[in-house]
Amino acid sequence: MKFDNFNRRRFLTASAVAGVGLAAPMHFVRGAYAADMSCNMPTGKTVTFGWNIPLTGAYADEGNDELKAFKLAVKHLNGEGDGGMLKTMKPTALKGNGVLGKKVAFVQSDSQTKSDASRDGAKRMIERDGAIMISGGSSSGVAVAVQGLCQELGIIFMAGLTHSNDTTGKDKKRYGFRHFFNAYQSGLALAPVLAQEYGKDRTAYHLTADYTWGWTQEESIKNATEKLGWKTAKAVRTPLGAGDFSQYITPVLNSGADVLILNHYGKDMVNSLTQAVQFGLRDKMVNGKKFEIVVPLFSELMAQGAGDAVKGILGTSNWDWKLPDEATKNFTKSFGTEYGTPPSQAAQTCYVQALLYADACERAGTFYAPAVIKALEGFEFDGMGNGKTLYRAADHQCFKSCLVVRGKEKPKDKFDLMEIVKVVPREDLMYDPKIFGGELGPSTAKQC
Repeated sequence: MKFDNFNRRRFLTASAVAGVGLAAPMHFVRGAYAADMSCNMPTGKTVTFGWNIPLTGAYADEGNDELKAFKLAVKHLNGEGDGGMLKTMKPTALKGNGVLGKKVAFVQSDSQTKSDASRDGAKRMIERDGAIMISGGSSSGVAVAVQGLCQELGIIFMAGLTHSNDTTGKDKKRYGFRHFFNAYQSGLALAPVLAQEYGKDRTAYHLTADYTWGWTQEESIKNATEKLGWKTAKAVRTPLGAGDFSQYITPVLNSGADVLILNHYGKDMVNSLTQAVQFGLRDKMVNGKKFEIVVPLFSELMAQGAGDAVKGILGTSNWDWKLPDEATKNFTKSFGTEYGTPPSQAAQTCYVQALLYADACERAGTFYAPAVIKALEGFEFDGMGNGKTLYRAADHQCFKSCLVVRGKEKPKDKFDLMEIVKVVPREDLMYDPKIFGGELGPSTAKQC
Protein backbone atom coordinates (compact mmCIF):
# COMPACT_ATOMS: atom_id res chain seq x y z
CA MET A 1 0.00 0.00 0.00
CA LYS A 2 1.35 3.39 -0.94
CA PHE A 3 2.09 5.24 2.33
CA ASP A 4 0.88 8.67 1.25
CA ASN A 5 -0.35 11.47 3.51
CA PHE A 6 -3.85 10.04 3.60
CA ASN A 7 -2.69 6.58 4.74
CA ARG A 8 -0.26 8.16 7.19
CA ARG A 9 -3.22 9.97 8.79
CA ARG A 10 -5.19 6.72 8.78
CA PHE A 11 -2.28 4.85 10.46
CA LEU A 12 -1.78 7.50 13.11
CA THR A 13 -5.50 7.68 13.88
CA ALA A 14 -5.86 3.88 13.99
CA SER A 15 -2.89 3.63 16.33
CA ALA A 16 -4.38 6.23 18.63
CA VAL A 17 -7.75 4.52 18.62
CA ALA A 18 -6.10 1.18 19.42
CA GLY A 19 -4.81 2.76 22.59
CA VAL A 20 -8.24 3.81 23.85
CA GLY A 21 -10.28 0.79 22.77
CA LEU A 22 -13.17 0.15 20.43
CA ALA A 23 -15.60 2.27 22.44
CA ALA A 24 -14.09 5.41 20.91
CA PRO A 25 -15.96 6.96 17.96
CA MET A 26 -14.70 5.48 14.75
CA HIS A 27 -13.28 8.51 12.97
CA PHE A 28 -11.97 10.61 15.82
CA VAL A 29 -10.32 10.22 19.21
CA ARG A 30 -11.94 11.55 22.35
CA GLY A 31 -10.11 14.11 24.42
CA ALA A 32 -7.72 16.95 23.86
CA TYR A 33 -6.40 15.63 20.54
CA ALA A 34 -9.78 15.06 18.91
CA ALA A 35 -9.57 18.17 16.72
CA ASP A 36 -6.13 17.17 15.42
CA MET A 37 -7.09 13.57 14.70
CA SER A 38 -10.35 14.16 12.79
CA CYS A 39 -10.62 13.13 9.16
CA ASN A 40 -8.59 15.47 6.90
CA MET A 41 -8.12 18.06 9.64
CA PRO A 42 -6.08 20.83 7.90
CA THR A 43 -2.67 21.47 9.41
CA GLY A 44 -1.18 23.93 6.93
CA LYS A 45 -2.18 27.38 5.74
CA THR A 46 -5.11 26.16 3.61
CA VAL A 47 -8.28 24.11 4.00
CA THR A 48 -9.52 22.12 0.99
CA PHE A 49 -13.13 21.94 -0.19
CA GLY A 50 -14.19 19.38 -2.81
CA TRP A 51 -16.54 20.26 -5.67
CA ASN A 52 -18.25 17.20 -7.17
CA ILE A 53 -20.15 18.56 -10.19
CA PRO A 54 -21.59 17.16 -13.45
CA LEU A 55 -19.46 18.67 -16.20
CA THR A 56 -20.73 16.04 -18.64
CA GLY A 57 -24.04 14.20 -18.94
CA ALA A 58 -27.68 15.29 -18.94
CA TYR A 59 -27.18 17.92 -16.22
CA ALA A 60 -23.88 19.39 -17.43
CA ASP A 61 -25.31 22.90 -17.96
CA GLU A 62 -26.23 23.09 -14.29
CA GLY A 63 -22.89 21.58 -13.28
CA ASN A 64 -20.86 24.16 -15.15
CA ASP A 65 -22.83 26.97 -13.52
CA GLU A 66 -22.34 25.34 -10.11
CA LEU A 67 -18.58 25.26 -10.62
CA LYS A 68 -18.58 28.97 -11.44
CA ALA A 69 -20.48 29.66 -8.22
CA PHE A 70 -18.13 27.55 -6.13
CA LYS A 71 -15.10 29.38 -7.52
CA LEU A 72 -16.79 32.69 -6.76
CA ALA A 73 -17.58 31.55 -3.21
CA VAL A 74 -13.91 30.68 -2.65
CA LYS A 75 -12.90 34.13 -3.88
CA HIS A 76 -15.30 35.84 -1.51
CA LEU A 77 -14.36 33.64 1.45
CA ASN A 78 -10.72 34.51 0.86
CA GLY A 79 -11.41 38.25 0.74
CA GLU A 80 -11.18 38.66 -3.03
CA GLY A 81 -13.77 40.30 -5.28
CA ASP A 82 -16.69 42.36 -4.01
CA GLY A 83 -17.80 40.01 -1.22
CA GLY A 84 -21.15 39.02 -2.73
CA MET A 85 -23.50 37.64 -0.10
CA LEU A 86 -20.93 37.95 2.66
CA LYS A 87 -22.20 41.53 2.86
CA THR A 88 -25.84 40.50 3.38
CA MET A 89 -25.74 37.17 5.23
CA LYS A 90 -26.91 37.47 8.83
CA PRO A 91 -25.97 36.34 11.33
CA THR A 92 -22.48 35.41 10.19
CA ALA A 93 -19.06 34.85 11.71
CA LEU A 94 -17.30 35.12 8.34
CA LYS A 95 -14.83 37.98 7.90
CA GLY A 96 -13.64 37.47 4.32
CA ASN A 97 -10.21 36.31 5.45
CA GLY A 98 -10.56 32.59 4.83
CA VAL A 99 -11.93 30.13 7.38
CA LEU A 100 -10.44 29.86 10.87
CA GLY A 101 -7.32 31.64 9.69
CA LYS A 102 -6.79 29.40 6.67
CA LYS A 103 -7.23 30.28 3.02
CA VAL A 104 -9.76 28.13 1.16
CA ALA A 105 -8.42 25.90 -1.61
CA PHE A 106 -10.48 23.53 -3.70
CA VAL A 107 -10.35 20.41 -5.83
CA GLN A 108 -12.99 19.28 -8.32
CA SER A 109 -14.30 16.14 -9.97
CA ASP A 110 -16.70 15.49 -12.86
CA SER A 111 -19.59 13.42 -11.50
CA GLN A 112 -20.79 12.80 -15.09
CA THR A 113 -24.39 12.81 -13.74
CA LYS A 114 -23.67 9.20 -12.68
CA SER A 115 -23.84 7.84 -9.13
CA ASP A 116 -20.83 5.51 -9.42
CA ALA A 117 -18.62 8.16 -11.00
CA SER A 118 -19.68 10.69 -8.39
CA ARG A 119 -18.83 8.38 -5.49
CA ASP A 120 -15.46 7.55 -7.03
CA GLY A 121 -14.69 11.23 -7.57
CA ALA A 122 -15.73 12.22 -4.07
CA LYS A 123 -13.69 9.39 -2.55
CA ARG A 124 -10.61 10.48 -4.49
CA MET A 125 -10.97 14.09 -3.35
CA ILE A 126 -11.32 12.97 0.27
CA GLU A 127 -8.61 10.31 0.32
CA ARG A 128 -6.09 11.73 -2.15
CA ASP A 129 -6.60 15.48 -1.87
CA GLY A 130 -7.65 15.84 1.75
CA ALA A 131 -11.01 17.52 1.09
CA ILE A 132 -12.71 18.26 4.39
CA MET A 133 -16.12 18.98 2.84
CA ILE A 134 -17.83 17.85 -0.38
CA SER A 135 -20.51 19.81 -2.24
CA GLY A 136 -22.16 19.87 -5.64
CA GLY A 137 -24.28 17.65 -7.84
CA SER A 138 -27.34 18.21 -10.02
CA SER A 139 -28.90 14.75 -9.71
CA SER A 140 -30.59 13.39 -6.62
CA GLY A 141 -29.27 9.94 -7.45
CA VAL A 142 -25.78 11.41 -7.25
CA ALA A 143 -26.61 13.32 -4.06
CA VAL A 144 -27.93 10.23 -2.28
CA ALA A 145 -24.87 8.20 -3.33
CA VAL A 146 -22.31 10.82 -2.29
CA GLN A 147 -24.17 11.62 0.92
CA GLY A 148 -23.96 7.94 1.89
CA LEU A 149 -20.22 7.89 1.18
CA CYS A 150 -19.65 11.03 3.23
CA GLN A 151 -21.56 9.51 6.14
CA GLU A 152 -19.26 6.49 5.99
CA LEU A 153 -16.10 8.62 5.92
CA GLY A 154 -17.14 11.29 8.41
CA ILE A 155 -17.05 14.12 5.87
CA ILE A 156 -19.80 16.75 5.69
CA PHE A 157 -21.74 16.83 2.42
CA MET A 158 -23.39 20.16 1.57
CA ALA A 159 -25.71 18.97 -1.20
CA GLY A 160 -26.01 21.05 -4.35
CA LEU A 161 -28.98 20.79 -6.67
CA THR A 162 -31.01 17.81 -5.41
CA HIS A 163 -34.81 17.87 -5.42
CA SER A 164 -35.84 14.31 -4.49
CA ASN A 165 -37.76 13.93 -1.26
CA ASP A 166 -35.41 11.06 -0.42
CA THR A 167 -32.31 13.23 0.06
CA THR A 168 -33.59 14.56 3.38
CA GLY A 169 -36.24 11.84 3.70
CA LYS A 170 -35.65 8.10 3.74
CA ASP A 171 -31.99 8.55 2.68
CA LYS A 172 -31.10 11.44 4.99
CA LYS A 173 -27.79 11.32 6.80
CA ARG A 174 -26.25 13.09 9.78
CA TYR A 175 -23.37 14.32 7.60
CA GLY A 176 -25.65 15.57 4.78
CA PHE A 177 -27.33 19.00 4.51
CA ARG A 178 -29.63 20.32 1.78
CA HIS A 179 -30.34 23.99 1.01
CA PHE A 180 -32.42 23.30 -2.15
CA PHE A 181 -36.18 22.73 -1.81
CA ASN A 182 -37.75 19.33 -2.57
CA ALA A 183 -40.41 17.73 -4.74
CA TYR A 184 -43.01 17.72 -1.98
CA GLN A 185 -42.60 21.47 -1.57
CA SER A 186 -42.93 21.93 -5.34
CA GLY A 187 -46.30 20.18 -5.12
CA LEU A 188 -47.43 22.37 -2.23
CA ALA A 189 -46.39 25.53 -4.07
CA LEU A 190 -47.58 24.67 -7.56
CA ALA A 191 -50.95 22.96 -7.03
CA PRO A 192 -52.92 26.08 -5.96
CA VAL A 193 -51.68 27.99 -9.02
CA LEU A 194 -52.57 25.08 -11.34
CA ALA A 195 -56.08 25.01 -9.87
CA GLN A 196 -56.47 28.74 -10.34
CA GLU A 197 -55.17 28.81 -13.92
CA TYR A 198 -56.35 25.46 -15.33
CA GLY A 199 -59.29 24.51 -13.13
CA LYS A 200 -59.94 21.45 -10.97
CA ASP A 201 -61.34 19.19 -13.68
CA ARG A 202 -58.23 18.00 -15.47
CA THR A 203 -56.61 14.73 -16.55
CA ALA A 204 -52.82 14.51 -16.36
CA TYR A 205 -50.28 12.32 -18.13
CA HIS A 206 -46.82 12.08 -16.50
CA LEU A 207 -43.48 11.46 -18.18
CA THR A 208 -40.98 10.81 -15.42
CA ALA A 209 -37.21 10.49 -15.19
CA ASP A 210 -36.61 6.96 -13.96
CA TYR A 211 -34.61 7.53 -10.77
CA THR A 212 -35.16 8.79 -7.23
CA TRP A 213 -35.89 12.42 -8.15
CA GLY A 214 -38.39 11.58 -10.90
CA TRP A 215 -40.19 9.05 -8.72
CA THR A 216 -40.70 11.45 -5.81
CA GLN A 217 -41.51 14.37 -8.12
CA GLU A 218 -44.20 12.32 -9.87
CA GLU A 219 -45.63 11.14 -6.55
CA SER A 220 -45.66 14.64 -5.06
CA ILE A 221 -47.32 16.29 -8.07
CA LYS A 222 -49.84 13.45 -8.47
CA ASN A 223 -50.83 13.71 -4.82
CA ALA A 224 -51.08 17.49 -4.92
CA THR A 225 -53.12 17.62 -8.15
CA GLU A 226 -55.40 14.71 -7.27
CA LYS A 227 -56.31 16.54 -4.07
CA LEU A 228 -57.55 19.32 -6.35
CA GLY A 229 -59.79 16.86 -8.19
CA TRP A 230 -57.47 16.09 -11.11
CA LYS A 231 -57.29 12.56 -12.51
CA THR A 232 -54.12 10.79 -13.62
CA ALA A 233 -54.40 9.04 -16.98
CA LYS A 234 -50.98 7.39 -16.88
CA ALA A 235 -47.43 7.77 -15.59
CA VAL A 236 -44.58 6.55 -17.78
CA ARG A 237 -40.93 6.28 -16.74
CA THR A 238 -38.19 7.46 -19.12
CA PRO A 239 -34.42 6.80 -18.88
CA LEU A 240 -32.12 9.61 -17.80
CA GLY A 241 -30.43 11.11 -20.86
CA ALA A 242 -32.91 9.59 -23.33
CA GLY A 243 -32.49 12.39 -25.89
CA ASP A 244 -35.36 11.35 -28.15
CA PHE A 245 -38.70 11.35 -26.30
CA SER A 246 -40.95 10.95 -29.36
CA GLN A 247 -41.87 7.35 -28.50
CA TYR A 248 -43.09 8.54 -25.09
CA ILE A 249 -44.95 11.60 -26.36
CA THR A 250 -46.91 9.89 -29.16
CA PRO A 251 -49.17 7.88 -26.77
CA VAL A 252 -50.16 11.08 -24.96
CA LEU A 253 -52.14 12.15 -28.05
CA ASN A 254 -54.66 9.32 -27.62
CA SER A 255 -54.67 9.06 -23.85
CA GLY A 256 -57.55 11.39 -23.07
CA ALA A 257 -55.23 13.55 -20.98
CA ASP A 258 -55.43 17.32 -21.30
CA VAL A 259 -52.26 18.11 -19.30
CA LEU A 260 -48.75 16.70 -19.83
CA ILE A 261 -46.55 16.86 -16.75
CA LEU A 262 -42.84 16.57 -17.53
CA ASN A 263 -40.96 15.30 -14.50
CA HIS A 264 -37.68 15.93 -16.32
CA TYR A 265 -34.75 18.24 -15.69
CA GLY A 266 -31.73 19.63 -17.52
CA LYS A 267 -31.22 18.53 -21.12
CA ASP A 268 -33.95 15.91 -20.70
CA MET A 269 -36.52 18.62 -19.99
CA VAL A 270 -35.25 20.71 -22.88
CA ASN A 271 -35.63 17.77 -25.26
CA SER A 272 -38.96 16.45 -23.99
CA LEU A 273 -40.61 19.88 -23.86
CA THR A 274 -39.30 20.91 -27.27
CA GLN A 275 -40.49 17.66 -28.83
CA ALA A 276 -43.90 17.85 -27.14
CA VAL A 277 -44.42 21.33 -28.61
CA GLN A 278 -43.22 20.12 -32.02
CA PHE A 279 -45.83 17.34 -31.83
CA GLY A 280 -48.46 20.07 -31.57
CA LEU A 281 -49.66 19.26 -28.05
CA ARG A 282 -50.00 22.91 -27.06
CA ASP A 283 -52.25 23.58 -30.06
CA LYS A 284 -54.71 20.80 -29.19
CA MET A 285 -58.12 21.00 -27.55
CA VAL A 286 -58.95 17.97 -25.40
CA ASN A 287 -62.06 17.42 -23.29
CA GLY A 288 -63.17 20.89 -24.35
CA LYS A 289 -60.06 22.43 -22.81
CA LYS A 290 -56.81 23.82 -24.16
CA PHE A 291 -54.05 21.26 -23.72
CA GLU A 292 -51.40 22.38 -21.21
CA ILE A 293 -47.84 21.33 -20.34
CA VAL A 294 -46.39 21.65 -16.84
CA VAL A 295 -42.71 21.40 -15.81
CA PRO A 296 -42.74 21.08 -11.99
CA LEU A 297 -39.03 21.93 -11.58
CA PHE A 298 -37.97 24.76 -13.84
CA SER A 299 -34.86 26.91 -14.33
CA GLU A 300 -33.53 29.74 -16.48
CA LEU A 301 -30.83 27.44 -17.89
CA MET A 302 -33.48 25.00 -19.11
CA ALA A 303 -35.53 27.86 -20.50
CA GLN A 304 -32.53 29.02 -22.54
CA GLY A 305 -32.16 25.53 -23.98
CA ALA A 306 -35.83 25.14 -24.85
CA GLY A 307 -36.30 28.62 -26.38
CA ASP A 308 -39.84 29.52 -27.45
CA ALA A 309 -41.19 26.20 -26.18
CA VAL A 310 -41.11 27.52 -22.59
CA LYS A 311 -43.57 30.34 -23.22
CA GLY A 312 -46.50 30.08 -20.82
CA ILE A 313 -45.16 26.94 -19.11
CA LEU A 314 -45.69 26.84 -15.33
CA GLY A 315 -43.29 25.31 -12.80
CA THR A 316 -41.40 25.98 -9.59
CA SER A 317 -37.90 27.25 -8.83
CA ASN A 318 -35.74 27.44 -5.74
CA TRP A 319 -34.59 30.99 -6.55
CA ASP A 320 -34.38 33.47 -9.44
CA TRP A 321 -31.84 36.19 -10.17
CA LYS A 322 -34.61 38.74 -10.75
CA LEU A 323 -35.75 38.74 -7.10
CA PRO A 324 -35.51 42.29 -5.68
CA ASP A 325 -33.76 41.62 -2.34
CA GLU A 326 -30.25 42.97 -1.69
CA ALA A 327 -28.66 39.54 -1.33
CA THR A 328 -29.89 38.47 -4.75
CA LYS A 329 -28.76 41.76 -6.27
CA ASN A 330 -25.29 41.42 -4.73
CA PHE A 331 -24.83 37.83 -5.85
CA THR A 332 -26.17 38.51 -9.34
CA LYS A 333 -23.84 41.50 -9.72
CA SER A 334 -20.83 39.49 -8.49
CA PHE A 335 -21.60 36.53 -10.75
CA GLY A 336 -22.35 38.74 -13.73
CA THR A 337 -19.14 40.72 -13.32
CA GLU A 338 -17.14 37.50 -13.11
CA TYR A 339 -18.82 35.50 -15.89
CA GLY A 340 -20.98 37.83 -17.99
CA THR A 341 -24.28 36.05 -17.31
CA PRO A 342 -26.81 35.95 -14.47
CA PRO A 343 -26.52 32.97 -12.10
CA SER A 344 -28.87 30.00 -12.20
CA GLN A 345 -30.71 28.53 -9.21
CA ALA A 346 -28.09 25.74 -9.22
CA ALA A 347 -25.34 28.35 -8.89
CA GLN A 348 -27.11 30.15 -6.08
CA THR A 349 -27.73 27.06 -3.94
CA CYS A 350 -24.10 25.88 -4.33
CA TYR A 351 -22.69 29.32 -3.52
CA VAL A 352 -24.89 29.52 -0.42
CA GLN A 353 -23.92 26.01 0.72
CA ALA A 354 -20.22 26.87 0.53
CA LEU A 355 -20.74 29.97 2.66
CA LEU A 356 -22.96 28.16 5.16
CA TYR A 357 -20.37 25.45 5.74
CA ALA A 358 -17.57 27.98 6.16
CA ASP A 359 -19.68 30.04 8.55
CA ALA A 360 -20.54 26.97 10.63
CA CYS A 361 -16.82 26.20 11.02
CA GLU A 362 -16.20 29.77 12.19
CA ARG A 363 -19.09 29.62 14.65
CA ALA A 364 -17.97 26.22 15.95
CA GLY A 365 -14.38 27.42 16.19
CA THR A 366 -13.15 24.21 14.57
CA PHE A 367 -13.24 22.05 11.44
CA TYR A 368 -14.12 19.07 13.66
CA ALA A 369 -17.12 17.59 11.84
CA PRO A 370 -19.43 16.73 14.78
CA ALA A 371 -19.06 20.29 16.09
CA VAL A 372 -19.73 21.77 12.63
CA ILE A 373 -22.83 19.58 12.31
CA LYS A 374 -24.14 20.95 15.59
CA ALA A 375 -23.52 24.49 14.35
CA LEU A 376 -25.60 23.82 11.21
CA GLU A 377 -28.47 21.97 12.88
CA GLY A 378 -31.29 24.36 13.74
CA PHE A 379 -29.38 27.36 12.34
CA GLU A 380 -31.63 30.20 11.19
CA PHE A 381 -30.29 32.84 8.83
CA ASP A 382 -31.31 35.53 6.36
CA GLY A 383 -29.77 37.64 3.62
CA MET A 384 -28.99 34.88 1.10
CA GLY A 385 -31.78 35.36 -1.40
CA ASN A 386 -34.63 33.24 -0.03
CA GLY A 387 -35.71 35.25 2.98
CA LYS A 388 -35.53 33.85 6.51
CA THR A 389 -34.28 30.27 6.29
CA LEU A 390 -34.09 27.44 8.80
CA TYR A 391 -31.76 24.44 8.58
CA ARG A 392 -34.08 22.05 10.39
CA ALA A 393 -32.23 19.82 12.85
CA ALA A 394 -34.60 16.88 12.45
CA ASP A 395 -33.77 16.16 8.79
CA HIS A 396 -31.20 18.76 7.65
CA GLN A 397 -33.67 20.26 5.18
CA CYS A 398 -33.73 24.03 4.65
CA PHE A 399 -37.09 25.75 4.94
CA LYS A 400 -37.47 29.01 3.07
CA SER A 401 -39.59 30.62 0.38
CA CYS A 402 -39.74 29.16 -3.13
CA LEU A 403 -41.13 30.41 -6.43
CA VAL A 404 -43.85 29.52 -8.88
CA VAL A 405 -42.60 30.67 -12.29
CA ARG A 406 -43.80 30.83 -15.87
CA GLY A 407 -42.04 31.08 -19.23
CA LYS A 408 -42.37 34.66 -20.47
CA GLU A 409 -44.36 35.35 -23.62
CA LYS A 410 -42.28 38.45 -24.45
CA PRO A 411 -38.82 38.19 -22.89
CA LYS A 412 -36.42 41.14 -23.08
CA ASP A 413 -33.43 38.94 -23.89
CA LYS A 414 -32.13 35.39 -23.50
CA PHE A 415 -31.61 35.87 -19.76
CA ASP A 416 -35.17 37.10 -19.12
CA LEU A 417 -37.14 33.99 -20.05
CA MET A 418 -39.08 33.39 -16.84
CA GLU A 419 -41.44 35.50 -14.79
CA ILE A 420 -42.14 35.06 -11.10
CA VAL A 421 -45.84 34.27 -10.66
CA LYS A 422 -45.80 33.80 -6.91
CA VAL A 423 -43.35 33.84 -4.02
CA VAL A 424 -44.56 31.03 -1.75
CA PRO A 425 -43.68 31.74 1.90
CA ARG A 426 -41.79 29.31 4.07
CA GLU A 427 -44.80 28.73 6.34
CA ASP A 428 -46.75 27.22 3.42
CA LEU A 429 -43.97 24.73 2.69
CA MET A 430 -43.44 23.23 6.15
CA TYR A 431 -44.20 19.56 6.79
CA ASP A 432 -43.68 16.89 9.43
CA PRO A 433 -40.24 15.28 8.95
CA LYS A 434 -41.70 11.91 9.90
CA ILE A 435 -43.72 11.61 6.67
CA PHE A 436 -40.69 10.43 4.67
CA GLY A 437 -39.08 8.18 7.29
CA GLY A 438 -35.36 7.59 7.48
CA GLU A 439 -32.82 8.16 10.27
CA LEU A 440 -30.00 10.69 10.36
CA GLY A 441 -27.69 8.23 12.08
CA PRO A 442 -24.76 9.03 14.35
CA SER A 443 -22.15 11.76 13.97
CA THR A 444 -19.39 9.17 14.01
CA ALA A 445 -17.96 7.32 11.05
CA LYS A 446 -15.19 5.14 9.73
CA GLN A 447 -11.60 6.19 10.40
CA CYS A 448 -9.88 8.23 7.70
